[in-house]
Formats: sequence, structure tokens, C-alpha cells
Amino acid sequence: MKFLKYTILFLTLQGCSSNYEWGWYILNPDNIEGLTNLKFLISGITTTIYISVISIVIAMIIGLVVALPTLSKNKFLTYANITYVEIVRAIPLLVLILWIYYGLPIMLGLSFSPFVSGIIALTISESAFQAEIFRAGINSINKGQHEVSESLGMSFWKKMRLVILPQAIKVVLPAMGNQFVYVLKMSSLVSIIGIADLTRKANELVTTTYRPLEIYTFLILEYLILILIVSYFVRKLENKLEYK
Repeated sequence: MKFLKYTILFLTLQGCSSNYEWGWYILNPDNIEGLTNLKFLISGITTTIYISVISIVIAMIIGLVVALPTLSKNKFLTYANITYVEIVRAIPLLVLILWIYYGLPIMLGLSFSPFVSGIIALTISESAFQAEIFRAGINSINKGQHEVSESLGMSFWKKMRLVILPQAIKVVLPAMGNQFVYVLKMSSLVSIIGIADLTRKANELVTTTYRPLEIYTFLILEYLILILIVSYFVRKLENKLEYK
């Protein structure tokens, strides 16, 4: 709470030089209204983290499944998976979220809750990037590893599972960490279908307080702190892997 007080005080002083009359009292933890508003805004962080973690984990699995056939000698599978990656990467995430939530019930009769729709959209969008990360990581492994595995009579899938993937995962982990930061930021778009994440909470509070500048400034601060924390652990992981 002390950090919030000092931050709000700093922003208030910064605003004194302009003609705008700042209303940081709506987020001041020293009064009941401000404390209630702060708790309301911060409560969205759980949903933001949940939807981001679930999406990135599933996207990693799908990305790996998509990437592996592109490295095999099966031309049909290679073409199909490359096509999947190109199509998914070409679709804006916001459009994908709206299509899954509003379009699927009309076209296929499949209706999902906002939370599930958000996860599906984030997962599909991110899986294409994860596929490229896995493909690049696997391609970075020395060709000699492939040749030795094949000389031992290993099939493509056995070679990947026992020899190549364990080495590739170590290479791609830092990139996956950076993608998690990306997913955290992009998860703000799911607020458009009513998911009570950080952005949705901010939008709701703006409609009741009529203080968009203060609320959205605090929202930026929330995302900044969250992403800086995640980025810190990503950098720590990168340094740890670098010295191994």
C-alpha cells in the first residue's frame, strides 16, 4: 500500500503543472472509496494470469505437434502444417476472439463461455508462434545428432523424443518465456467479450467514476509491474541456461 500511496502522490504532483484536474482520490487507499476501487482493479490480475498461463501451456503442446511434421520427410504433413502457421499468424487476435465467441455458435452451433473462448483464441494464435520457436530450436541442433540417431536405427519420432527434443527444449525455453510476456499483454484483448481481467475491470470502473485518465494510468502501472516481474524471471532463466 505504501508503494501505491507514493505512486499516486507522484502522479498527482506531475499533473499539477497541467490544466487537467486530477482525481486520484478515487484510487487513494486512505479512504474507503479509493481502497474499494483499488481492490476491484487488482482483483482482475488473477483472471489475467490464469488465462495467460493456460493458453501458453496448451499453445506449447499444439506448437510442438505442428512443428514436428514440418521436419519430417512427409511432404503432405509439412505443407499442411506450414499452411496452418501462415493462416493463423495472418489473423488478428482481436478478430479471432470475436469470431470464436460470436461466429462459432452461428456456424457450427458451438457455444463457449467468454473465458473458454478467450483461451481458445489465445491458444490458437500463440500456437503458430510456438510452432516456429520449436522448429527453429530443433533446426539449431547439430546435424551430427540426427545422423548418429539414424545410424542407430531410430525412427524419426523416436529420434525426436529421445535425442533431439531434450536438447532443443533447453534452447527454446528463453524464447518461450518471452512469448509468455507477449501473451500476458495480448490477454487484455479478451476483455472485449466480457472476461473480468485487468482491462475489463478498468473499463467497468471508468463507467462508474468517469475518471478514464486516472484508471487507465493505473492499468498501465498494473501491466508494467506484472510484466516486469515475469521478464525478471525470464532473464534469470536465460542466464541460468547460458552458464550450463
